[in-house]
Amino acid sequence: MKYIPFTKSAPFVAVIRLQGAISNSGRGLDDPGLAPVIEKAFSKGKPAAVALEINCPGGSPVQSSLIASRIRRLADEKKIPVFAFVEDVAASGGYWLACAADEIFIDACSITGSIGVISAGFGAHEAIDRYGIERRVHTAGKSKSLLDPFKPQNPADVKKLKGWLDDLHATFIAYVKSRRGLKLSDDPDLFTGEVYIGQKGIDAGLVDGIGHLAPVMKARFGDKVKFRRYGQRKPLLARFGAQIVDDSIAVIEERAAYARFGL
Repeated sequence: MKYIPFTKSAPFVAVIRLQGAISNSGRGLDDPGLAPVIEKAFSKGKPAAVALEINCPGGSPVQSSLIASRIRRLADEKKIPVFAFVEDVAASGGYWLACAADEIFIDACSITGSIGVISAGFGAHEAIDRYGIERRVHTAGKSKSLLDPFKPQNPADVKKLKGWLDDLHATFIAYVKSRRGLKLSDDPDLFTGEVYIGQKGIDAGLVDGIGHLAPVMKARFGDKVKFRRYGQRKPLLARFGAQIVDDSIAVIEERAAYARFGL
């Protein structure tokens, strides 16, 4: 019908799927992998809106920021509204992505929030001592071996790391405030890394309501609205099962990220 003169085609919504952890390793959601997907969703045809389907437990702060910034830039340039629909979880970096939307909808059981920053690792110095292994590190610059997992923790290093995490946390908080503004409640736990389930996320002002993609979009754009879906494609080798080791690592990392939220 869209090729017949003087006829009006049904509106459509471009749907971008954001599934998995946000990573800087090339194995999860990242800006280089999502850039063509996001650009196509905003540019192919004239969508009435762009919808983000989010199921993400978080990850890299930088990649979260880059992806969200790309979505906002295109939304502002093309004057297209953006809606986020959270499935199981949009926490930490996943919530950062959700804040790129003008409105955020959840399921009654969805997890949102976790506005905080985490750094985790292991200390192996006692294990190598037990086996008589000598650690040899030579540096030019006193901070080059900072936070070496094969040495005992240095309080000065931990203090520096805490400062970095505080800086990232302040950036995250500022971004959430810039996007959610007066919608946010005065809940003292809001920026402590606390998570909120369903209605509690609405009460805290983190999200706008409970609603699923098709019903909400039909209520906004009519029952005839269509959906065009966009998502990352797996590399050719991965599709043929030729990246078994890499894929296994990615699955373990992703399951660990979801496990933080009991999923």
